[in-house]
Amino acid sequence: MGRKDAGVSKIPIDHYRKQIGKQDYKKTKSVLKATRLKAEAKKTAPGIRDVTLIIAAIVILLVAIYGFFYLKLTTEVNLDPDLDEN
Repeated sequence: MGRKDAGVSKIPIDHYRKQIGKQDYKKTKSVLKATRLKAEAKKTAPGIRDVTLIIAAIVILLVAIYGFFYLKLTTEVNLDPDLDEN
């Protein structure tokens, strides 16, 4: 009696998932494994946007360090010849 009642009260989502599971069962194991590996690789691979942001941050940091040392280590050139005569 419990089985009869359990089959009647199925949620539509569960029925949909069961249909999808049946379709996946028809596929070969190698196809399923390839699909799973492709999905995992897509999730774990860094996006091109992330890589671009990291490279841009490194370039900005290097330019800032270069500019800091350039400003601190350059000597000032006196272009006014009148001050040297005194």
